[in-house]
Amino acid sequence: MNNNKTSHLDVYLEEYTRQDIIARYISQTAGAGIAHVLTHVYAPIYIEAIHALISDRPKDHRLRVLEYGCGGGMNLLKIVETLQSQRAELDRAYGTDFSPPMIDAARREARQHLPADLNAKLTYAVANNEALSTDLGRALSVAPEQLRGTFDLIVGVNTFRYCHRLHKESESARDLFQLLSPGGWSIMIDMNRHFPFFRSKLKNMFKRRSMETYVPSLAEYTQPFAAAGFVVKQSRNFCWIPHSANSGLLWLGRSLTPVLDFCCSQFAMRSLVVAQKPH
Repeated sequence: MNNNKTSHLDVYLEEYTRQDIIARYISQTAGAGIAHVLTHVYAPIYIEAIHALISDRPKDHRLRVLEYGCGGGMNLLKIVETLQSQRAELDRAYGTDFSPPMIDAARREARQHLPADLNAKLTYAVANNEALSTDLGRALSVAPEQLRGTFDLIVGVNTFRYCHRLHKESESARDLFQLLSPGGWSIMIDMNRHFPFFRSKLKNMFKRRSMETYVPSLAEYTQPFAAAGFVVKQSRNFCWIPHSANSGLLWLGRSLTPVLDFCCSQFAMRSLVVAQKPH
């Protein structure tokens, strides 16, 4: 890795080890917005993929799930909860993040919110998105090759843009493709470049754009997955509720969502790419 990429990682690591940032990613302090989004916006997407997997896999198959860039673990717990609600059997769920304090927070979150038998099926590891197989293999003390073709569902939320910022999006998408078993699903959710009111975007409105703040377009998010060999099932913009929304902003976002989806969906907050590895 060259010095420029290393400096970018240092900036991100400094941000995502701060306690005020970590507080945004754990249930006790994250706020009303993310709780609503996980249940009512993201979970229906997960359910579609889970149903497809249940119908495709043998009846006694137990699903293996991976979330990269898992932060404080709230989304992975929602995925595990969704698997249970859909009567899908879980083999193991893995969460990775490049920030050790985030992984520590995710472990605490799982212990607090899951029964012991289910918590025992979760594994958290420090791993970079752009070196996922290598770093996860090292954390699990297995060769990266042993992880290939072993996952049924891989999810990344608000994290794939960092692969673009490091110019590693193609390698990362190929890595995800190799980790998935045939018929497995990838779900990527991240910021939409064209949403006009991100705080970071307003803050840097008059500054020259740098790779440290770069947000890809929907087409840019989609292209690496298509090039890696995935069949892209969905590529769209969606969601009008910030993860950090308080109760008032949540009410406003929920009220306006039908109108905004109808008239200007291309400006929604998030980009979604759902893709399947062919059999």
